[in-house]
Amino acid sequence: MSAIKLERAKQWVQEAGIFLRDNLSNPMEITEKSRHDDLVTNFDTAVQELIVGHILSDFPEDLILAEEDKKSLTFSADIPHLWILDPIDGTTNFIVQKDKFAIMLAYYEYGVGKFGIILDVMKNKLYWCDENDAYRDKVKLTQKKYQLSQSLIGVNAYMYRTNTGGLLTLSLNTLGVRSCGSAGISYTEPIEGKMMGYFSNLQVWDYAAGQLITNKLGFVTKALDGKAPRFDGRQMIYTVPADLLDEVQEKMRQDNF
Repeated sequence: MSAIKLERAKQWVQEAGIFLRDNLSNPMEITEKSRHDDLVTNFDTAVQELIVGHILSDFPEDLILAEEDKKSLTFSADIPHLWILDPIDGTTNFIVQKDKFAIMLAYYEYGVGKFGIILDVMKNKLYWCDENDAYRDKVKLTQKKYQLSQSLIGVNAYMYRTNTGGLLTLSLNTLGVRSCGSAGISYTEPIEGKMMGYFSNLQVWDYAAGQLITNKLGFVTKALDGKAPRFDGRQMIYTVPADLLDEVQEKMRQDNF
């Protein structure tokens, strides 16, 4: 059944991507949520309604955890069928740049991830995984070998400049950092083998799909304290190659100042 859901989910996400590209120049209704730079548009809502409508039509018993939903549903391993949706990840980029934003959708059964999907909307590239492998469109992706000293890392700008968790210290052992303002787009970089890792302060819908896809390519996702992400509320997390985890954690603990 999860294979059937995956194929339909890819179609729904691509359909939503077409909708956004076709309406990119149309007027937006922009609303502030928790602060002036935490924004939502009528297009976030429209994409969410589109994908949620498909899920509930085809699989009415399934539950959905979505960014713009006002319900109090939280992630739980007791839920038989759970979808996690971010309708537009990088809404500020969508508003200001008309670029570097993504649609993300993940599916879990009893707390176990079955597939994840990230659509780079403007490049029209679909990144996804099933229970075994990761793909870009129809191309199966392979694991890359990284060296910390020869790699770039993706970072949350505030965490970097405040050296939260030793992130600035870690960066001194790399070739540098990049920050783009979208977790979905940031996750495509390690998926493509262009960055060694990604460090940010995220909600579950920001990392559910990315964690599942990168896991198929030899990455692990940890909270800043080294524990597994709790999938509940905003949390500082990072995704790095499993074989570099010890080295990354060691460098983050160092005091180079």
